This record gives sequence, structure tokens and C-alpha cells, in this order.
Amino acid sequence: MNQFFYTLLLRCFKPLILKLLDRKAKKAGGVWDIYAPERFGIYTELAHVQQQTNSVKFERPIWIHAVSMGETKAAQPFIRLLLDQGYPVLLTHMTATARALGEKQFIADIQRGQLVQAWLPYDLPEAAKGFFAHWKPRCGILIEREVWPNIVLEATQQKIPTILASARFSAKTAKQVKRIGGVLCKAYRSLTVILAQSHQDAERFEEIGLPKPMVLGNLKFDLNIVASQVQAGEVLRTAIDRQVIVIASTRDGEENDFIQSILNHKNIQYPPLYVIVPRHPERFAQVEGLLQKSSLHYVKQSDHPSQEELRYVDVLFGDTLGEMFFYYGLADIAIVAGSFGDYGGQNHIEACAVGVPVIVGPHTKNFEKSVNDALIEGAARRTENPESALLLAHQLLGDTTQLLRMGKAGINWLTLHQGVSQRLYKMILPYLD
Repeated sequence: MNQFFYTLLLRCFKPLILKLLDRKAKKAGGVWDIYAPERFGIYTELAHVQQQTNSVKFERPIWIHAVSMGETKAAQPFIRLLLDQGYPVLLTHMTATARALGEKQFIADIQRGQLVQAWLPYDLPEAAKGFFAHWKPRCGILIEREVWPNIVLEATQQKIPTILASARFSAKTAKQVKRIGGVLCKAYRSLTVILAQSHQDAERFEEIGLPKPMVLGNLKFDLNIVASQVQAGEVLRTAIDRQVIVIASTRDGEENDFIQSILNHKNIQYPPLYVIVPRHPERFAQVEGLLQKSSLHYVKQSDHPSQEELRYVDVLFGDTLGEMFFYYGLADIAIVAGSFGDYGGQNHIEACAVGVPVIVGPHTKNFEKSVNDALIEGAARRTENPESALLLAHQLLGDTTQLLRMGKAGINWLTLHQGVSQRLYKMILPYLD
């Protein structure tokens, strides 16, 4: 498929695509602005005036695109580095959760006017033209995998360097690119630089006919650990004097299985406190409904439960955003979900970074290299389903020596992979003038 037919299909199916996106947004909750002019590359004079009235003059920003919450979180240390060097940053997203997290992470920079958030426009030629005409970025940095053909083409035509950083290219994506053909291959070839996460990703780029890219590493390794949250979790863990299993980043269908498994183990002599933290905040109400239907006693983190409550309840429901380091500070062991259904896994690196042993399920293709490394280094273990994950967690809680060994292995492993943000910054310096 070439660029012309790709764009023609987008135009033909545009009403249907927008309806599907609108339905998804209503189901997910949050502010998505599906029909906002900005999504079509149309910007008002008011927005321009507001940018100029901030204390920092916002001109020729470094454009960073972080499609969703995971990419936004991964890019945070790198963005912080750019802001500390005095560069203006335009941060674009596609999802409401990503935009909310970005606002929380960079609230002071937004108020000062050094960082501006915007929606990435839909991949239509006129929307891409409007986007670049309005923002005039000095360069663009796409995080992990968001390569839109018309947007990349317009950047190329306007001689705006575009870098795909921490590039992840799975076997499934490679097959899709080969099947769709020309338009996506052309988009990847039009990028100024591709910086792959791993040698495996680099080889897959080579398989579709691209020059083998440089391997720079995974931005997710460059964590900005919130030490105050970790400490608060550790203090609470000591105060309640109770072992804690954190079940993190659960996805649809997994929570019910974990709840059933918790019920199966409820009558053990010294039951731990289970902490269930859904991956997406828009599903909080759904997950709470599952807890209400069960016979488990639970409290919500948003209600600020007392230490006494946490000593006897079965479950602490993690219905808050941006507190994952608190939950890991509280944890004796973490089961990182999103890997027990066919979702590709979720970020296990944060738990390893603070010395928490990790258990993952069988579906970890999104973090394939780092999961395998964590398994080899002894920082993580793998099981087949929620029931076996809880069984293993209980066994490890009874083996303090093994827990300490796994936690230390995680910290040592992460130490070897730090510094990706600094390396990326040095790589893009020629494009920042």
C-alpha cells in the first residue's frame, strides 16, 4: 500500500474511526477531546496568546511524542534532563491517561510555560501541516513505536529531524509492516535516526530492509525513583507488621482470577495483605465492583485507610494514579500482571529497581528482553497463571533468604542498564540547534 491509498482509506473511514474512538473515550473516562480542533491540526489565536504570556518564551520546542501512560512515564527522566538544560518541550499524547500523568509529572514546568502539552493530530496530511506550522519544533523524538506515515512525511518535507528513540519493534510489528508494505516502510526510512532498545529490535528493523540501527537501550531502565513514596511505603509496612503481596498493573480479566485465588488462600494461618493496582484508572470502578461481589474485605487507598484497617483487611485496592513506588515500597513481593492475559506484560523494572522480587506470567512480549534478563539475573520468576503466581509468592514469603537474594539481584541488574537518557541526549545534540 502506498501513501496515496493509505490516506484515501483514512479519509473514507474517518467518520467510523472517530465514532470508535469516541466510544472508547466514553468507556475509558477522562478528557480525550476526540473532536477537538487540535486533533485536526487547527489551533486558535487564543492558544497562541496564552503561550506567549507565560514566563518562558515558548519557541522552537523539542517535540516529544509519548502516546500513552507507559511511554510518558518512561520518557520522564529524559524530558526532565531537557528541561533542566533550559529547552522548551512540546509533549504530545494520544490518550487521556498519558496526558493526565504528564500534567502531574511536569506541573511546575507547565505553569512556568517551559513545557506545553498537546494532542498529536490524526494522521491526515492537512492535520500534520497544521501541527508543524503552529508549533515549529526544532526536532521530534518519538518514544518506542509511534510512527505515523503522514506526520513523518510532513516532518521530512519541512526538514524537521525526527528520531525514534527507545525503539521497540516486535516480531508481530515486523509482520504487519511487511504485510502493509510501502507506506510504513517509507515512514521508517524517512526517520532521521532510529535508536533501538535491544539487538533483537535492531535485527527486526534490518529484516524489513532498513539499515541496522544503533542499539541505545530502553528508556524504561532510566527510572526517576520517587524516594519519598518508597520510604512512605516502607514505613507503613513496618507499622502494620504484616507481609504484603502487590499485584500490579492488572488488566481486564486478570483481577477476577486473582480475587478467586486470594479467596482460595484466605484461610492460611498468617494471610498477607494483598494490594491490587489496576493498570488503567478508567477501570477502577469495574475492579471495585468485582471486589464488592466477592467476600473479601477491602479498603481503598484513596480513602487513606488507617494502619489498624490494613492489619486486618484482605485487600488494599490501589485506586490512585502515580503512586506505584509507594506500593512497591510497601511490598515484600510483586506480581506484575498484564502478563497472565494476552496483553504483552507490564513494566516490571520499577519493582526490581527498589529491590522487590518479581513474579510474571507467560505473556511478556512487550518486555521480552528485559524480562528474560531479569529471569537470568535471578530478580524475577515466571509462572503460568494467577493461582500458581500466588502459590509461588506465598512460598517465597516463607524464605527470607531467597527474597533478599532476588531483591538484591534486581538492584544490581538495574544498575548495569542506567544512563539511557544521558546517552540519548548526547545522540540528539546535533539536532538541537
